[in-house]
Amino acid sequence: MFSIAFRRNGFRCWTRLYCNQRSFVTIDEKRQEAIHGGGKAKIDAQHAKGKLTARERLKLLLDKDSFREYDMFMEHQCTDFGMEGKTIAGDGVVTGHGTIYGRRVFVYSQDFTVFGGSLSKTNSQKILKVMDQAMTVGAPIIGLQDSGGARIQEGVDSLAGYADIFQKNVLASGVVPQLSLIMGPCAGGAVYSPALTDFTFMVRDTSHMFVTGPEVVRAVTNEEVTQEMLGGAKVHTHISGVAHRTFTNDVEALQGIREFFDYLPLSNRDPVPVRPCDDPLDRMDSALDTIVPTNSNLAYDMKEVINRIVDRHSFFEISPKFAGNILVGLGRMGGQTVGLVANQPLVSSGALDMDASVKAARFIRFCDAFNIPLVSLVDVPGFLPGTKQEQGGIIRHGAKLLYAYCEATVPKLTVIIRKAYGGAYIVMSSKHLRGDYNVAWPTAEIAVMGAAGAVEVIFRNHPDKATMQKEYKEKFATPLFAARRGYLDDIIEPRLTRARLIEQLDLLKTKSLQNPWKKHGSIPL
Repeated sequence: MFSIAFRRNGFRCWTRLYCNQRSFVTIDEKRQEAIHGGGKAKIDAQHAKGKLTARERLKLLLDKDSFREYDMFMEHQCTDFGMEGKTIAGDGVVTGHGTIYGRRVFVYSQDFTVFGGSLSKTNSQKILKVMDQAMTVGAPIIGLQDSGGARIQEGVDSLAGYADIFQKNVLASGVVPQLSLIMGPCAGGAVYSPALTDFTFMVRDTSHMFVTGPEVVRAVTNEEVTQEMLGGAKVHTHISGVAHRTFTNDVEALQGIREFFDYLPLSNRDPVPVRPCDDPLDRMDSALDTIVPTNSNLAYDMKEVINRIVDRHSFFEISPKFAGNILVGLGRMGGQTVGLVANQPLVSSGALDMDASVKAARFIRFCDAFNIPLVSLVDVPGFLPGTKQEQGGIIRHGAKLLYAYCEATVPKLTVIIRKAYGGAYIVMSSKHLRGDYNVAWPTAEIAVMGAAGAVEVIFRNHPDKATMQKEYKEKFATPLFAARRGYLDDIIEPRLTRARLIEQLDLLKTKSLQNPWKKHGSIPL
C-alpha cells in the first residue's frame, strides 16, 4: 500500500492505492464495490423477485442519513474450492447503526446478491461486532435475513460463525430487544438465530424458513412439498407460531418494523417510551357498558374492548393469526407502552389451549424483561378439554403461562370482563399471583366452573336443576363473592376501565419488587 498525489480542480490531493500482484485498487473503488454488491445483473434479479437490496432496505428502515456503516471493506479469507480471488468488499452483509424516529438501533442486512448472502466467518464477525456494540451502549438489534445459509466452501468456519451468533443472541436476550425480519430464504442452522430473538416477522411469498429444504424432505420421506408449503409466511404465522406477523412486501415490512420499534424500550435499563397523547386520560366509553352480551354463552370481540381502552389507534397485535383464542400485543395508555394479554371469546370461547399458553407466556416474559407493564383482560371458561390437549401436554404448556405471570415483577393490572373459571382464573394474572390491581366488571362470573357443570356435580340427582343453576349463579358466579374475600380490589363500571387503568399505571411507576436471588428458574419448557 502507498499513496500518490494528483490534481483535482487545481488542488493537490492524495489517495491511497492498494497493490496486489496484478492491479492497483483505490479506496473509492472498494467503496463502490461494496455499495454495488454482486453487480447490476444480480441486483436486477433481486428486484425481479419483488425484493429490495440490503442497502435499499436499510435506507427505508432507518431515519434519513442516520446510517453509519461498519466494516465495509472486510473480505472473506477463504482460498479453497474456487473462492481464491473471488472477493467482494463487505462480503455479503451490511452492518452498522442508525436511528428510527431518532432512537438508536444497531442493524445488519444480509446481501443476497453477494455469494447468495451466505454466512462466512467474516460475515459472522461483522454481525457479532454490532451485537456487542448494541449490548455495550444499550440499544436494540434488528437483523434483516436474506441468505442461502452457511457458505459451504468455508466448511466448519461458517458453522462456527453461526454458533457464535447463537451464543450472542442468548447473551443479549433480556438485555436489549432483538428483532428479526425474514426477507428471503432462511434455511438450515440459519433459522435458529431468528428463533432466539424476541420477535420474527416475514414477508409474504418471498421469505421462507425451514430446517431442511424440499429436496432433503423429498429424499428422506418421499414427500413432495414446495418451499411455501414447508416454510412460507402463512405456515409460520398461522400454524407453527414461529413468526409473529407477516407483511405483503419489503416496503410494508420495513414500515411495520419502524412502527413496532417505537413501542420498545432501548434496553432493560431504560423505561418504556412515552409518546404525546391527545386521547383524554379520563375518557369514558359508554359502549363498553353494553359490549358483553347478557347471555353468557354468546361471544363478542375482545379486540373491540382493547381498542376502546388503549390510546386511539395504538394497538400493535402480535401473532394475530396464531392461537387466536388469546390476544397479545403492545399498545399505549396515557402515551406509555403497555403489554396486553386478553382472552378472545370469538375463538374457542376464549379457552386456553397449548398454543395459546405458549404464545402468551413468551410475550409476558418479554414484557417483564423490558419493564413493560402488563394489562390482562379476562374472559376464560377454562382450559380446553380433550385427549389431544392432554396428550399434547396441556399441563406442561399451561404451566409455562402460570410461571410467566408468577415470575413477572412489572406492574400487573387485571380486569375480569366475564368468565373466570377454575384453574384458568388463577393463571390469568389473578390477585394470588402478585397482581397489583385486580378488578371486575359487574358481568364477571368467577367460580370453580360454570353453573351447568357445577350443578351436575353437586346436585346430580336433583329434580329441578334449572333452579339450582340459578341459585349457583347468584351465589358464586358473581364478582361480589371474590370481592368480599379481597381477591378483587374493586368492581367497576366498564366505561371507567381506561381511566382506572391509567390511574393505576401512574401509581405503579415506582413499583419495586424483586424475586429471590437465583441463577435462573426452571421453567417447564
